[in-house]
Amino acid sequence: MREKDRQLADTIYLTLAALFIASLVASNLIFQKFFYWEPFGLYKFEVSVGILPYPITFLITDILSEIYGKKKANQVVIAGIFASFFSMLIILVADFAPAIENSPINNNEFHKVFGLSPLAVFASMMAYLCAQFVDIKIFHFWKKKTNGKHLWLRNNFSTFASQFIDTFTVLFLLSSFKILPWSIFTSLLISGFLFKVIVAALDTPILYGLVYLFRKRFHLKIGEEIL
Repeated sequence: MREKDRQLADTIYLTLAALFIASLVASNLIFQKFFYWEPFGLYKFEVSVGILPYPITFLITDILSEIYGKKKANQVVIAGIFASFFSMLIILVADFAPAIENSPINNNEFHKVFGLSPLAVFASMMAYLCAQFVDIKIFHFWKKKTNGKHLWLRNNFSTFASQFIDTFTVLFLLSSFKILPWSIFTSLLISGFLFKVIVAALDTPILYGLVYLFRKRFHLKIGEEIL
């Protein structure tokens, strides 16, 4: 690969990694607000707003897995874990620091919004750790089995399995920590998983388009990766 192409590939990799980490950290910070979505009146989804940026992380790891390979994808996952735990440390210090009398946000308000974030980050990271590595492993299993063909198959199969693991694990831990009541565990599990499945299915054309552009720009054959 030419030096100019290598520099561009590295820049894109860093940009995708930055988007991945930003999406992951943001999802952990905003998780306490829940909303509902009722498309065409068919089903009422009740999910946390933290779920909104989360599918982006799985799309990015699929792109990285397809174009840059398993090792590079795993590196971004590990970086995301570090960034999330570091953000948890910052929140703990900020929550401990006493607010001044004229502070627009007092101690109680800050704690109400961010006080549960460390537990949420821990629960999310345990779920995320399992889900992302499962996603990458299944993705490359099907990539090898299909000789780099049928991108839709490995994209959806890997994401469906990993998203169920992620949704179940994070809700189980949040309920165990008494952040969420057990009475809504099943409804949130169904809503969260179905929501992620729909998003995963919808992002398949996006993945195909981006992979096509990568292959065209860097002259990659089907199944070939940027080394």
